[in-house]
Amino acid sequence: MKDIISAVKKYRSLIFDAERYIWNNPETGYKEFKTAAYLEEQFRSLGYELTKADGITGFYTVVDTGKEGPEILVFGELDSVICEAHPEADKNTGAVHSCGHNAQCAALLGIAAALTDKNLTEGLCGRIRLCAVPAEELLEIGYRTQLKADGKIKYFGGKSEFLYRGLFDGVDMALMIHTSTNNTIIRGNNGCIAKRIIYKGKAAHAGGSPQQGINALYAANCGINAVNAIRETFPDDDYIRFHPIVTAGGNMVNAIPNEVILESYVRGKSYEAMLRENAKVNRALCGGAISIGANIEIIDIPGYSPLCNDLGMMRIAKRAFEIAFPGENINYDEIYYSRGSTDLGDLSCIMPVVHPYCAGQSGTSHGSDFYITDPESACVKSAIWQLGILKLLLCDGGAEAKRIISEFKPMFDSKEDYFRYVDEISRDGDRIIYHDDGKIEVI
Repeated sequence: MKDIISAVKKYRSLIFDAERYIWNNPETGYKEFKTAAYLEEQFRSLGYELTKADGITGFYTVVDTGKEGPEILVFGELDSVICEAHPEADKNTGAVHSCGHNAQCAALLGIAAALTDKNLTEGLCGRIRLCAVPAEELLEIGYRTQLKADGKIKYFGGKSEFLYRGLFDGVDMALMIHTSTNNTIIRGNNGCIAKRIIYKGKAAHAGGSPQQGINALYAANCGINAVNAIRETFPDDDYIRFHPIVTAGGNMVNAIPNEVILESYVRGKSYEAMLRENAKVNRALCGGAISIGANIEIIDIPGYSPLCNDLGMMRIAKRAFEIAFPGENINYDEIYYSRGSTDLGDLSCIMPVVHPYCAGQSGTSHGSDFYITDPESACVKSAIWQLGILKLLLCDGGAEAKRIISEFKPMFDSKEDYFRYVDEISRDGDRIIYHDDGKIEVI
């Protein structure tokens, strides 16, 4: 571990420069052109050959120990969120790294730099795949819908898309560390179904002839209120969340809005819970449209699978932290699930993964007061911790990694089985038929 700490700290300036550059150039998912180009240049300057994703941002490289053993995937996420209220948000796009992904990418670069020291791979087996991955934050659903329609992507999350493209073929397990206010390891996260909801009314003069229109905005209000009225029916243990935003609400005040667009998720702890409650949410949204005489198109999209961290990986992560940082506090819980979501959940369906959190941020995640206030912890410490996990998994002929892999019971037997399942979630089209005899049919 002393060798790991020394190797990482040798590149502190490189790590901190990367954290600041990425912070100052925030870009949202599948638009991370400057961020990806910067990291590509840094990786190549360290001597790495890169495999780039075709037509989208992101890449990976492989460190091969030359000894047979498992392959472990390590991530840094390229994208930012949007929070226009943040003092340092991009003035044109509202993008800002109040997600902490800038620190993740800096840590990934630190891991890559440290692994150029051959002493670190002595005694290890297998391969380490380092991946700069796009589009973890599930936002701008309209934009990603267009990318899909244009054939540029099939899945909205970067890890899902990379998995589908075969960029993770041959990988046996995966890990990554996110920033937080505390050092933490928990059991998992909610999954989510992404939704684009289009209320369809009829335009008319808002003052002179509103009776000739059908107000799509009022229909949307009724639909949101209908969902709010059923929130108490969501079982507490399922951790259901529904949090819509209005992305289009009318074009001028003097016309009845004929189209209003919402985006949201239905989040939950399991697929069974998400699918069950999503059906109830859709029924309520349709009810809002019917109450006004509008129609509604609901586009349900596979979001992210629930993340279930492997218990063996969790224990290895805890052990690595305690070895690297003796006496420091870490919150460890093998039961608790976060209500947030991550596309690492998609990988957890088919391989062992772990997703700890490393201290170093202040403020609220995705909020206007978020900052990386301790880059030493958020970046350098994170890199050391991840290298410590890799060391424990791949030493002794990969005994620990092999044990975890042998004991892992996947939700799906293969990525093909997984994609067949999630593809069944996809649905679009108008949901209401108004018949001439006055009957109304919800489909």
